[in-house]
Amino acid sequence: MLLAIDIGNTNVVIGLYDGDAGGVGGAAGLRTYWRLDTRASRTGDEYAAVLSQLFSLAGRALTDVTGVIVSSVVPPALSPVERFCRDHLGREPMVVGPGIRTGISILYDNPREVGADRIVNAVAAHARWPQGTIVVDFGTATTFDVVSPKGEYLGGIIAPGLMVSADGLYSHTAKLPRVEIARPRAAIGKNTVASIQSGLVFGYAGLVDSLVARILAEIDFAPRIVATGGLALLVAAESSTIQECDDMLTLDGLRLIHALNR
Repeated sequence: MLLAIDIGNTNVVIGLYDGDAGGVGGAAGLRTYWRLDTRASRTGDEYAAVLSQLFSLAGRALTDVTGVIVSSVVPPALSPVERFCRDHLGREPMVVGPGIRTGISILYDNPREVGADRIVNAVAAHARWPQGTIVVDFGTATTFDVVSPKGEYLGGIIAPGLMVSADGLYSHTAKLPRVEIARPRAAIGKNTVASIQSGLVFGYAGLVDSLVARILAEIDFAPRIVATGGLALLVAAESSTIQECDDMLTLDGLRLIHALNR
């Protein structure tokens, strides 16, 4: 079984694939997946303790793992995962980074600046939508990544994430509360909570549509516009440009990169 691990700023997303599943699409061979909070202080032994229980609930054991691939945008959190793989799985993890084959060209001024998660998303997107894509990832940051029909990563946009903005309002104001990120009944809020929710949800939908429009004005192909990340469904429902949501896009990209490099 293939263990795919994506270490983000907020969550570690872990997917378990049956064998080296072929095919295209986030559900291709995906048996189950889990989300953990990202903590650089978590040790390899702690990963083993948590994952052994999760594997058991899925009817599997750590010994079933035959391959591991990892992407990370949090350098201090990578080493414990690598130690977990070596000490408890007996496997050397494949880590997405310089030198790994991706099958796409990275047309960035400095390719090393592109986050591993953005590259992985681009690989999955190009495999599924070869006509070209704009991937909008709602994570700690909201990122927009543009992939051409030739399989070129053209670049993108980075904006503050929805949760970061919500936390910023709470942390830097004296009276505004922390609110649940949810769709309000109307754009005109009748109380403080609804007003904040309107600004966040409808505001981010407007941000997405405006930035997608600017990207479309700069490219000469008709891309598929895809959203991923934990809040993708919420914002996509209010967006006029997002055409599809896929929470498994990053894990699918890891699976494809592993198959390309094994």
